[in-house]
Formats: sequence, C-alpha cells, structure tokens
Amino acid sequence: MNSASLPRDTTTLQAMVVAQQAEIEHLKLIIAKLRRMQFGQRSEKINEMVGQLELALEELETGKAERAGITEITPEEEASGKPVRKPLPDHLPRDTVVHAPEQTCCPDCGGHLKPLGEDVSEVLDYVPASFRVIRHVRPKLACGRCDTIVQAPAASRPIARGMAGSGLLAHVLVAKYCDHLPLYRQSGIYAREGVDLERSTLADWVGQCSALLRPLVERLRHHVLGGEKLHADDTPVPVLAPGDGKTKTGRLWTYVRDDRPAGNDTPPAVWFAYSPNRKGEHPQTHLKSFKGILQADAFAGFDALYAQGDILEAACWAHARRKFFEIHQAQGSPIAAEALRRIAALYAIEGAVRGKPPDSRLKGREQVKRILDEFHGWLLDTRRQLSKKSGLADAIGYTLNHWQALIRYASDGRIEIDNNAAERALRAVALGRKNFLFAGSDAGGDRAAAIYSLVGSAKLNGLDPEAYLRFVIERIADYRISELDDLLPWHVTEHIAKTAQLAAAA
Repeated sequence: MNSASLPRDTTTLQAMVVAQQAEIEHLKLIIAKLRRMQFGQRSEKINEMVGQLELALEELETGKAERAGITEITPEEEASGKPVRKPLPDHLPRDTVVHAPEQTCCPDCGGHLKPLGEDVSEVLDYVPASFRVIRHVRPKLACGRCDTIVQAPAASRPIARGMAGSGLLAHVLVAKYCDHLPLYRQSGIYAREGVDLERSTLADWVGQCSALLRPLVERLRHHVLGGEKLHADDTPVPVLAPGDGKTKTGRLWTYVRDDRPAGNDTPPAVWFAYSPNRKGEHPQTHLKSFKGILQADAFAGFDALYAQGDILEAACWAHARRKFFEIHQAQGSPIAAEALRRIAALYAIEGAVRGKPPDSRLKGREQVKRILDEFHGWLLDTRRQLSKKSGLADAIGYTLNHWQALIRYASDGRIEIDNNAAERALRAVALGRKNFLFAGSDAGGDRAAAIYSLVGSAKLNGLDPEAYLRFVIERIADYRISELDDLLPWHVTEHIAKTAQLAAAA
C-alpha cells in the first residue's frame, strides 16, 4: 500500500489502524497459545504453524512501519504510539565520531569560541560479526564576547530519530531477503549476543527501509525497461493466504537487462515484481512501456505483448534442450541424444562469439543457419515416426511450435541463444528452500521484490549486497529524487571498493 491508495479521511484511517492493531494482538495470542502447546507436544505441524503466524505478524508490523514512512505523522501521534526506548547495552564497544562546527570564531561578532558542553546521541550499528555503538558527539562552543553558541548540525540518520545505523539495517535486510532468516529468528540470534531487539522493532526498521528505498527501486526499473532487449522469467513462491493460515502460490517475475555478452558496456541490472497469481495481465502491466526484444519462455501471458507489434519474441534454447535432456536421462533415448548433439553444436558456436559486438557475433554465426535448417528437417522427419502421445513427440512439438522465436538469435547479433540471464537472476535469490515461506502477505511479496531488485543488481555489478545496501541506506535520506541515479550500483562500485580497502587496512 502506498500513500496514494490510503484514504484521506481521518476517521477511516483511524479505523484501519485500530483493525490492524486488533489483528496484531489476535496473532500474538495465537502464537502464545501454540508455543505453550509446543512444550507439551513436539509437533512439526505446530512448529510450522508458529513460523507462519510469526511471519504474518511480521508482515503486519512491517507494513505498518512502511505506511508510516510515507504518511505524515504528527508529534502527538508519535509520542503516544511509541514505547520508551531501552538504553543501548553498556557492554558493547563504543566508537566516537565528533562533529565539530565549521566555524573557528563567532559567526556573529568574530569573538573567540570556548567549550560550553556537548550533545551526545547513540546509534546501534552492525559491522560484520559484531555489534558496535557509534557515539555521535557534537561539541558546543560559546563566544566569550557575545554568548553566541556554535554547534555542528546533527548527523543524518536513515530512520529519523531511530537508533539503527546503516550497517545494522543493511544486515537485517540481507539476512531476511538473502539468507531467508525471518525477523523473529534474527531477534533470537541478536539476543544471544546480548542485544535485545524485538521482532516488532526489526519489522519497523524493514518497513521504513522499504519506504526509503522505493524511489531508488523505481529508478532501477526505469533503467531495466529502458533497454532494447530484456530477459524475462518467473517462479512460483509460497505466500501466506489471508485469513485461514494456509499458503497460496504467488509469482515472482524477473526482468534482466544485460547486454555484456553482446559486447555492450551498459550496466546490467535486474528488476523483480511480485504478483498473487500467474495471469498474463501482470507481465503485460510490467512491460506496457517496453519496446524491443523480449527473451523468455513460451508463457502464453506474453502473447498479447507480441501481438501488439512493439515487442519481438526471442525464445530460449535451454528450455528446448531441457525437454530432450530429461527424456535422455530417464530413457537413454538415442533420438534425444541426437537432438542434444545438434543443440550442443549451436552452443559451441555461441561460446566462441560471446562478448563480441553484434556484427562480429553475426559473422561468427555464419554456420548456424545451415545447422538449424538441417535440425529442422530432422525434427519434422523424426516426428512422423513417433507416437503423438510420446514424450519425444512432445519435446519435438515444443521446439517446432516455437521455431521462429528460437532461431531469431541467428539473424540478430544482440540476441542470446537462451534465457539463462533471467534464470540466473532467479537462482541468485535462492527461492524454494524446504519449509521456506516466501512472504506473509501480498504486500510482503511486493516488499521482497523491491529488495531483491537492489540485491540482484548489486550482484550483477560485482558488489556485495550488504555493502551496497549499507552505502545506499547511509546516504539516500539526504538525496534529492533527481540525484538518485547516483546511488545505482554501477555508480558507486569504485567508492565501495575503496571503503572496503580502507577497512581492511585499518
């Protein structure tokens, strides 16, 4: 939910908050009951239910924080709704950063400045494998002649008045979205280190970070869809269904811009989008502004885009090959083996031209047309000899039905032989692990897709995702919308590398 979709009526907003708070309390009661049952009966089903409910509660609290990040909150509302913050643990090491005023003399009269005291605030931050408390000290200097007080402005924080530093926030995001550690598990891990961070606190941070990062994700989307060629794919993801505690199947869509194999130095990037189902309307909405070449599988939901004429279809030989490979693995079929041999010849040529510019790739593919023509004739002849109900007939039928899209790469040096760029992007987020619930709600799916976009694009540009998110979160609050492109991964690679070198040398 964004600010545009929120009701403007105060009474309605209050009713939404009350209803959401009631749902949070209801889930807490259920979780508490199930935990009591755990001690009396060790049940995998109960453990699974607890995990799902914990995630549902996590999503509610995160969504609440995300809306707070995009909705104006009055000081009175903030004061009444926030609990008293616990002091940061004394046992943690402290780093002190002194923010001295720029002035060396009184800005009003030119008199000498003398110490008057200082304001001290503390931020809980995280460096790899350890917590640290960063002390921000702002000395006060007073003019001995006219009593003017000079002090450096307070350091900007990712979350206004929040105690979490950029390193800790980045660590929480990466742990949740890359390492698949739900927030309640992270809370338990931090407790073992002597730091009491409630799940609700972590959820608040995730929600506010999500709201903070959304404009940058939008800039990333513009970059990805601004290319002339895209790779697209999708994967099913389990999502907690509202109301009944069961799971439903959502979809995570990936769109990759990566022209490096065609000798293009445009920075690669990936944009993820979530949908509650696999209806064709979703990719049609995602790609409504795109014009160019779309390399994807044979999903019928893309057909409407191809029919409009602005998007040209390029198919994936890896998909076609996989069908023959599975048959050969299961049956040892000589026909499947022959198909694999012919496809291997195509890939051998492709390996020799990868990384070259389009014109050079086309020249290197001169033999491809002959191999494809012979392959096409062989497929037609072979299909006539097979039962229509056989697996081989199905594999050959798939290849022939999508033949024009499969061979398009042979006449366009920009196009790849397969859609592996999109498949790699999906594998990079390591979805589908046993007993892993992707999201606790559709809103949580949208949130995950946004973070995956930043994480995946960082990886494509050779950056450590946590280092990149730390860099961005530390600075984005002070950036104007018009300057956000400066925080895209390929613009900060050198700076992050230098920071890492300095840290290693320290």
